[in-house]
Order: sequence, then C-alpha cells, then structure tokens
Amino acid sequence: MVSGGAWKGVLDQYGGALLLLARQWGSAPADAEDIVQDAFIRYWRRRGKVRDPAAYLFAAVRSAALDQRRRAALRGRIQRAASTPEVMIESQTLDADCRTAMEKAIAGLAAEQREVLVMKIWGGLTFAAIGAVLGIPAATAASRYRYALVALRGQLDPSWRYE
Repeated sequence: MVSGGAWKGVLDQYGGALLLLARQWGSAPADAEDIVQDAFIRYWRRRGKVRDPAAYLFAAVRSAALDQRRRAALRGRIQRAASTPEVMIESQTLDADCRTAMEKAIAGLAAEQREVLVMKIWGGLTFAAIGAVLGIPAATAASRYRYALVALRGQLDPSWRYE
C-alpha cells in the first residue's frame, strides 16, 4: 500500500507507462492524460484496499479508457440523432407545416441545447442522467433544456397547438 505522500512516487514510477497504455486506446494526448488522472483518482479512493498499486493502476487505466470510449460513442450517437431531428418528429397530430417548422427550430438550436433536448424528450432521461452522460451538473442540463425551450418558443408560431 502506498501512503498519502507517496502517490507522487507512484506517478513518477508508473506515469509514463500508464500514459503510454492510455494512448494505445487511440486517445489524443489530452484524453490519455485524463484517463491516467481518472485512474489515479480511482486508485486513491481505494488505496487502503489495494495490494498491488501498479497492477491496480494499469487495470484502472484500461477501465477508464474503455469508459471514455463508451462515453464518446454514446455522445456520437446522441449528436447524430440531435443533428437529424426530422427522424424524431414523426407525429400524426402535427400537420406538415408545423412539423417542418419544429424540425427547423430544433436544428437551429445550439448543439449543447439540442443534445439535452433529445435526451430529455425522446430519451426520457432525467437531468441527473443527462448530466452524467455529458459530464455536467444536473442543474446545467436543466438550464440547457430550459434555454432550448425558450429558444423554440421564440421561433415557433404560438397559434399552433403541439401535442
């Protein structure tokens, strides 16, 4: 077990190899550094139970890299879905003009607002879940959602009824 002050020694001893391992996952240098940092945080939280710090750190880097890859893939799927809102708005209750206006308004939102809107409305996620997916506080997700709704209200004809 490594004592509280000895973590720097562990970083000095294994940091380069851990960074190299993180880079094997195709990560950009900054992403690889984030992966190693995440691994050290995981290690630090469990340091009292870790018997072999080196083995644990290498396993944590691998796990963090896989987590990052999954998050990036999910983010990509969400962004693709958000960039094609016409696929999402298939409603029998909307006339063609209303649907076209909604699709155009959604496409005109900032990407951050659009992805939250898609996750909330079509994905049914809570703001806490959206925050976890995007790596932001739940309150930030809620704010982006609220701003998206305000922007949509400003762009759409208030006489239309949306159900």
